[in-house]
Amino acid sequence: MLRIVLFFTLLCSSASLSADEPPKVEAQNIRRIPHNGEHNAFTDLIRWKGAYWLTFRSCADGHMVFPTSTIRILRSDDAKEWEEVHQFSVAKRDVRDPHFLIFRGKLFVYTGTWWSGDGELPREEYDINLHLGYAAYSSDGNTWSAPTQLEGTFGHYIWRAAAYGDKAYLCGRRKRDYSNDVGGSGGVQILEAAMLESEDGINWRYHSLFQPEFGNETAFLFEKDGTLLSLSRCKGNLAQLSRTAPPWKEKELIDIPLYVGGPLLVKWGDRYLVGGRRTTPEGPRTTLYWLENNELKPALELPSDGDNSYPGFVENDDGSGLLSWYSTHEKDEEGIPITAVYLADLILTE
Repeated sequence: MLRIVLFFTLLCSSASLSADEPPKVEAQNIRRIPHNGEHNAFTDLIRWKGAYWLTFRSCADGHMVFPTSTIRILRSDDAKEWEEVHQFSVAKRDVRDPHFLIFRGKLFVYTGTWWSGDGELPREEYDINLHLGYAAYSSDGNTWSAPTQLEGTFGHYIWRAAAYGDKAYLCGRRKRDYSNDVGGSGGVQILEAAMLESEDGINWRYHSLFQPEFGNETAFLFEKDGTLLSLSRCKGNLAQLSRTAPPWKEKELIDIPLYVGGPLLVKWGDRYLVGGRRTTPEGPRTTLYWLENNELKPALELPSDGDNSYPGFVENDDGSGLLSWYSTHEKDEEGIPITAVYLADLILTE
């Protein structure tokens, strides 16, 4: 009964946001960030102190778990010319999935890290129980901290964060009971997703359980009234949606029959924009959707194929948007596929 009531509450509240059909989205000026020959992936994008900031993972050895990976942070005044202002790595750990958070006057870049030792970690040795979150942060964008261990995140694969009031909240996936019964990549079968909270962005503690089964990447979005909207990647061909009132302890999940890998959830004007990887007969594609009446309505498919997704988004002052994502749909001069970061200007059209 609670699930049915929540569904109709969500349906009515979403419908009240916009009764008309969502606008069409057009991508213009699609361009690739200068490619360094490495595997460049897992992007995020934000505006802070009058500039655009872009972050992503770069690794000469590829997508999988390597201690040679680095997190890169770029800055731009016009979203056209970019300057790298900082990069960091963590010894004997693979850094990946960087995400921004503006909190307490600082710009944080969070990353989850696999313990990898000195070389490539085979999939059968993956152990989320050894995962640990790190952050680099800056008060001015020029001087950055060393990679700082996030207390309270050991055994958690951290992901996106969001702030509300005087606290920050973080998605952390973990094995149920920190079990050692299932190891390697098969450990995802016993994952749950927890919501962690912090007063300073560095020291974290448990707040509540978010996905009790098949916990995965979750994007949080706080409304002005404190309502928490979330979108989670889930098993199979599913995403999960939730809208929860403070203090966000009791969460009911609505299944959406659409796979969204590396989910993005943001406000664009008064509408909700979702982005991520979807499966198509032609292959995986980075796709944008409007969230309307608890449905994801396709808005735009980006040039993409193979290893791709993990978009970031910024709304400009004029109502247009800027999108980042990564993909493996292009080849180098020798015909070898490259994994690179892309940007596009997004325009709303009727």
